[in-house]
Amino acid sequence: MSTIADNSDLSVKETSKYSKKTIRLAVSLFYFGQGLVFASWASRIPDLKTALNLSDAALGSILLALPIGQLITMPLSGRLVAVFGSKKILTMATPLYALCLTNLALATHGWQLALFLLLFGISGNLCNIALNTQAVTAEGHYGKPIMSSFHGSWSLGLFTGALVGLLMMNLHLTTTTHFWIIAAIGWTHIFINHRFLLIGKSAQKEKPKFLIKPQGVLVQLGVIAFCSMATEGAMMDWSGVYFKEIVHAPVKWIILGYASYSAMMTIGRFIGDKFIASYGRKNMLQICGVVISTGMFLSVAFPHLVVATIGFMMVGIGVSVIIPMTYTIAGNNEKIPSSLAIAMVSSIGYFGFLMGPPLIGYISELFSLRYSFAVVGCFGILISLLVRKISAIR
Repeated sequence: MSTIADNSDLSVKETSKYSKKTIRLAVSLFYFGQGLVFASWASRIPDLKTALNLSDAALGSILLALPIGQLITMPLSGRLVAVFGSKKILTMATPLYALCLTNLALATHGWQLALFLLLFGISGNLCNIALNTQAVTAEGHYGKPIMSSFHGSWSLGLFTGALVGLLMMNLHLTTTTHFWIIAAIGWTHIFINHRFLLIGKSAQKEKPKFLIKPQGVLVQLGVIAFCSMATEGAMMDWSGVYFKEIVHAPVKWIILGYASYSAMMTIGRFIGDKFIASYGRKNMLQICGVVISTGMFLSVAFPHLVVATIGFMMVGIGVSVIIPMTYTIAGNNEKIPSSLAIAMVSSIGYFGFLMGPPLIGYISELFSLRYSFAVVGCFGILISLLVRKISAIR
């Protein structure tokens, strides 16, 4: 197993007065909180669309502001974390992320929602880079793979946020009230748990450069992340359509495809660390690529309810630990700070999340949705082939 490099977010020689389990729980709660905040926003999109009287096209354009805010902040986020440390940035950025959530409910015009979403994306990316850098540090301090379980906490936060959103709507609470309740919960958690984070100050004496020449291994890891995130984006946006139009599932079972995929992805993240410890990251990445392809091709070749559901479950298992592993490998890079390496990999990978769903639509328009999902299945093969060529992965 690789260890935290001396120039990473925290030197492995640094100790904490808190137990490893306490640190792990605190970091997990930060992941859970971010998932809860994001899902709270997502659960209220239909209400905001109605309140602002937005067309589908207008809403689609406005929603782009969030990923734009995330992408333009990637280099800055990595540098800030490298200079000030992940604990300090995370402690400042996470309350800001919750505050930006409340601002979304204040929009009275489309342009205001777009502006607030841009700020939401900027604060969210700052949290994302700081938190993943803190997680790499905590994993090195813990002494065994735990990154996957951190991302599992984020998935659990998403699920919880969706349920809370449903509850708030059934109680007929306004979007403003809903978001302020979530923000209050988030601020309380931050106040209690920020003290348990590792200091995470960069061990480098020289300040990191704003722009760093991409390393070959980080670009390759970015391509792996791209393939995984493209698959995630495709499953998130198109799985219901696939079950409706290709599988011809009954109306009450249309959601089964995405539900089975997301459930297995969450479970895979909580159990994945044990397999990583046993088989190593290189073997696990190759296995995950094969599982993704097999599951996707199975659902394409046999588009029947039971078989397609099994296929989607396999895809969920396959993608579950890829991003956590790529972040760990990038964060253990010996030449540049963890935060900058993670930001670089995350930037490339995030383009996959943005481009995956449109790619599905374009291919479907030219051929059919089954061809689109077959192309996504090829991403798994590409992951397995790329991993074989990266000697830095153990």
